[in-house]
Amino acid sequence: MDITEVSKASGLPASALRFYEEKGLIESKGRSGLRRLFNSNVIERLALISLARKVGFSLDEITKMFTHEGIEIDRKLLSAKADELDEKIKELTAMRDGLRHAVACKAENHFECPKFLQLLRIAGKNRLRQPNKLKEEKIKRDVLKK
Repeated sequence: MDITEVSKASGLPASALRFYEEKGLIESKGRSGLRRLFNSNVIERLALISLARKVGFSLDEITKMFTHEGIEIDRKLLSAKADELDEKIKELTAMRDGLRHAVACKAENHFECPKFLQLLRIAGKNRLRQPNKLKEEKIKRDVLKK
């Protein structure tokens, strides 16, 4: 398949395919004139990249899963990412519930509603709290070691 066919089949622009090739995520098998040629299994690989991106993996994390021998998915890394998603789901659920409460609240002014004020306090604390980058990096290193 040439790069145009891969682009149409995957829905990705040719520039993204060239970038992914530069990062080592996909590999062309040669050229036909100026166009890169790819094996048909590149579509499956691009689908895996897309899935991994949607669940929050960085391109560097995805690159580590791809070797010349094939794809080696680290189950511990998947588990850690699933835990991150669980936390994100909890946060999003709380936000959704807060929005629904604000819609249904009987108070004339939201700032008179104790539940809304509690949500504001929680949101303010979360906004001010910065993630501990050193702790996050240590956790990532520990997960990758295992």
